[in-house]
Amino acid sequence: MSPSSLSNSDLTGNTTNPPPLQPRKSLRWKWWEPLALLSPGGIWLALLMVLPTFAIFELSFVPNIRPGMVVNPSGIDNYLRVFEWVNFLVMGRSLFFSIGTTILCLLLGFPVAYWIAQMAPKRWQNLLLLGFILPNFTSSLLRSYAWITILRHTGVLNTVLKIISLPTLDILNTSSAVFVGMAYSYLPYMVLILYASLEKLDRSLLEAAADLGANSWQTFWRVTVPQTLPGIAAGCLLVFISVLGDFVDPELLGGASSKTISRLIYEQFLGATQNWGFGSALSMVLILGVSIAIALLIKYGNMTPQR
Repeated sequence: MSPSSLSNSDLTGNTTNPPPLQPRKSLRWKWWEPLALLSPGGIWLALLMVLPTFAIFELSFVPNIRPGMVVNPSGIDNYLRVFEWVNFLVMGRSLFFSIGTTILCLLLGFPVAYWIAQMAPKRWQNLLLLGFILPNFTSSLLRSYAWITILRHTGVLNTVLKIISLPTLDILNTSSAVFVGMAYSYLPYMVLILYASLEKLDRSLLEAAADLGANSWQTFWRVTVPQTLPGIAAGCLLVFISVLGDFVDPELLGGASSKTISRLIYEQFLGATQNWGFGSALSMVLILGVSIAIALLIKYGNMTPQR
């Protein structure tokens, strides 16, 4: 064998062969593969959400339209009517219930999630979470009727209060009953999200804060809360979005004095007024509010915890 026929690897003693060349995927397959995976859900989403939303958006520009009438968009009168004082009060009540329920779920859910994540035995954590969310396996309608049985004047709550010689409470068909029902329905969502955040809590920082002389409140506000801010933001926004479109709890527990935007939309489509254009405008306002909340959830729900 001549020296000229020797390769560089033979001269250096390195016999490692170069890695085989990987076949390059064509640009077409790079696009078709994700589209093929997304197409079933995408088609379902387009047919059942995107197209109906466009139809509602078109109807929102038709004043006083009823079933069977020709769709002829002609102005923004329906949107101007949305912000009339009476309707504005209904939307304000919806925001009041959403914000109040979110705060209530946060105050009740944070201690529960903290105890399960940091204090409960590891072998019991999954079982405790399952037991906490088990009521959500039933229908929201059944849960609301259960609260009616508890809160009505002759219900379980007042019966117990009479037995222990305390004054009875007239809660049903008030805002307080709505808050009770909504907090019960959406508290598990808050607890689950906070648990996922609190489980990742860095305990070494808690120990360091204690070594530096911080008391319990200082440790909580300066160490625990900054680390769990993403979970708090995600839980609050998820509960807020869910409560904003809730129909069952305000209708069954709050009565006529607790009308929300969901009830107002129902009346325009299925009630006596039958004004689909105004109902569509209300729906678009609700969709816009929910979309803003979802955008905030996407932005702040995945932010890096502060340390």
